[in-house]
Amino acid sequence: MKSQSNKVQSACDVKVYSDKGSLALRFPLRHNALWEALDGKSLRGKPKCLGIGKYGFSADEPDDWKRAASIASQIESDLDHTEWDKLFDRTLAKYGLGGGKYAKLAEIIQLPGTVSAVPEITVGVMWEAYLLWKQTTIEETTFRAAYSTFTNAINGKVWSRASRCHSQSDFSLSQVELTKSSELDKHLAGIKISQKPLLMSALSEAFNFAKSKGLIVHSATENPFDLSKFATPAITTQQKYADKVINGETVEWHEVIDEKALESDRRAFTRDERDIIIKAFYESPKKQQVKLAPLIEFYFLTGCRTSEALPLTWKDIDFDRNLIRFSKSVGCGTNKIKDTKTGETRLFYFSENSRLKALLLGVKEAASNSLVFPNSKGKFTQLKVVSNSWRDNSNKQVRPSGEEVTYFYPGIVSQLARDGLISGYLSPYHTRHTYITLTAHANSHNTDALLHIATSCGNSVDVILRHYLGRVESVELVEV
Repeated sequence: MKSQSNKVQSACDVKVYSDKGSLALRFPLRHNALWEALDGKSLRGKPKCLGIGKYGFSADEPDDWKRAASIASQIESDLDHTEWDKLFDRTLAKYGLGGGKYAKLAEIIQLPGTVSAVPEITVGVMWEAYLLWKQTTIEETTFRAAYSTFTNAINGKVWSRASRCHSQSDFSLSQVELTKSSELDKHLAGIKISQKPLLMSALSEAFNFAKSKGLIVHSATENPFDLSKFATPAITTQQKYADKVINGETVEWHEVIDEKALESDRRAFTRDERDIIIKAFYESPKKQQVKLAPLIEFYFLTGCRTSEALPLTWKDIDFDRNLIRFSKSVGCGTNKIKDTKTGETRLFYFSENSRLKALLLGVKEAASNSLVFPNSKGKFTQLKVVSNSWRDNSNKQVRPSGEEVTYFYPGIVSQLARDGLISGYLSPYHTRHTYITLTAHANSHNTDALLHIATSCGNSVDVILRHYLGRVESVELVEV
């Protein structure tokens, strides 16, 4: 079939008409060679007519006429282009008419005088190549925590909190070719994870990586994940502290572990609220929560990040010089030792008669393990265990009878907030902000003390002045 791109047309030659209450398309005679090849029979000089009623196009709906006219125009534009054999989708899926007989026929029919176009690589091929490179550039914890979630989303796997396992959805982005924009958009819309903007960023980076390595088949293939196409407005505080949808399920905002967001969310408990929480852990009727009480008190008295206390050993505490060495942390996803968030080792000093030293001496006296805060098996305490004791959580189970039962486990801090004993719920990470806030305010006019707080907590004096004290230190210079 020869191109007709140089023909001047006042209107679309692919006509939309009504056929027994449904809509149909009538093609001009110049397209007969295509349809005869796809149908495997001669049209005997008559125009090809294609009914589209089965795709939901009704002659009684004005909007359907408009949609059909748009499709007709798009098909004609592709068929009359000089590179029609590359643009025209023989499956008709590109035009929203896929799934019929042409989807199967296009796989085996070779149109006269054409050469089959080499298909573009799929998202899955691009992603796997990208992962092999990406895992060599970032920390193992970050890679496993984020990119396993991204991979499951791309493969169409959805996590169920009820069954505690993944199930396969109808949206599998990995099998879609990079040039199939409509299919890509459809499958992307089916992905429901809280970190979707980060996933889009990773997919865009993956495309650029694949192109730099010569993996993209056609030079004309554009990045379908270009971030400018998916720009989103800045997140408001209402959105930031709202419940989130992860893998199709609603999760309360405080259940999502996002250390970067938590670091910038500098709300804090009051001194009285801090002591109420600590006391509640020590007096809990549950042994697991009582065992966690020293760790919770340690968080409040040092301001360390929650993952930094878990790998502490007694070698990290010097009772002669009254200092603690924070040099590592435990990854949330891997439960393996890694560097601190900043990659630096910090020394935290405490006074001889401090509440913190009394706490540590008491813990050491009963210790039978090299870890300062081990679990009942002598291994690292997991952050999930801390979180489950701190906040409410529930678990859905299906009984042999098929009945679904939900078990509710109240968390200490969640319950204190419900009972009105504290002003509101904040996550375990806010123990850090509580320490910095209370200590900074108590020493607000002592520059040396603020520097000590900043250094021991892995912060800066500027951050403490601006974000914890809410002011900028003014200095009057003496002229010389």
